[in-house]
Amino acid sequence: MIKVLFVCWGNICRSPMCEFVFKDLVKRKGVEDKFHIESRATHTDEIWNGHGNPVYPPAKEKMAEHGISCKGKRAQLLIQSEYNDYDYIIGMDDLNLKWMKRILKADETSQGFDSAEARRGQKISLLMDYTNRPGSVADPWYTRDFETTYRDVIEGCDGFFKYLEDQKMI
Repeated sequence: MIKVLFVCWGNICRSPMCEFVFKDLVKRKGVEDKFHIESRATHTDEIWNGHGNPVYPPAKEKMAEHGISCKGKRAQLLIQSEYNDYDYIIGMDDLNLKWMKRILKADETSQGFDSAEARRGQKISLLMDYTNRPGSVADPWYTRDFETTYRDVIEGCDGFFKYLEDQKMI
């Protein structure tokens, strides 16, 4: 089983979009039984007294436009022990990457964090490392542009799936 964890700041926009888009992708490809897919936050901004907020309504609406449900998802915090629980921990931008490394206590020197090329396939990477345009997934919290974020998520998830296929993992 391939265990994948998507991570962003609050776990209410980008990372849950990735979680449910990727779940939909592997289901359509007929390999959902080969995956365990979840998402987490690097910060508690959307988690109060241990209770996470649901997916941000515009993110939920954007996915619903494409027939993807995220019903029941609530923000959860990334914790150090998850480093050993997942095969791939995929962040949305450089700031997420910085906090992921801190929380997970990952050794930067052994991970090859210096470039998208070096990160691709590592335990910790960025989603857009698996595309032809490495960088950040657009953050709709600030831009309110959920369409651009959705396109980034689709491109990144497709690229990650193709990477796994190319590596003969699925």
